[in-house]
Amino acid sequence: MNTAKLIAWLVLPLVALVVLGVVAIKLVSALLGVGIYLLVGAAVAGGAYYLYARAKRSVGPGTRNRRRIEAANETYRMRNR
Repeated sequence: MNTAKLIAWLVLPLVALVVLGVVAIKLVSALLGVGIYLLVGAAVAGGAYYLYARAKRSVGPGTRNRRRIEAANETYRMRNR
């Protein structure tokens, strides 16, 4: 009986450590997975904002593209009188 208790007291903590380790590894991998999704989402949103700002700046008032667009509109209006 004492031998069974000794084995139980030695084996149970080892089993508990293994189970806790498995749970911890699964939890950490799940959190890293969520973190990676957040990083990818932030990169996509940042890239979209960057492209929007570049497009807005390239067609802003006083730029070459804006003058070209206004000249084309004026030419079109004059042709369709």
